[in-house]
Amino acid sequence: MSELVEIVDSLENKISKLLHKIELLNQSKIRLEQEIVTLRNEDDTLRNTILEWEERYNSLKLANSILGSDNNKTEAKLKINTLIRELDYCMAQLAE
Repeated sequence: MSELVEIVDSLENKISKLLHKIELLNQSKIRLEQEIVTLRNEDDTLRNTILEWEERYNSLKLANSILGSDNNKTEAKLKINTLIRELDYCMAQLAE
């Protein structure tokens, strides 16, 4: 009978340890999920910042071309032509 009690005690001890490990793993999982959310938000913010800087860069490049820089004159002309086409389209829509 003593052996049976020892086996049951041993099993209870092992089950208790396993339950404790499960709890620790669940806490770790929750922490990691929160970290993932935080990192995704940070990633979105950084991507938006990159897009803003790219827009600024392109605007500066276009302004530089318009001001007479020999670099990117073709690009400036294409942009101006696009703007003119958009204006023509808007004026045609207003005329209707």
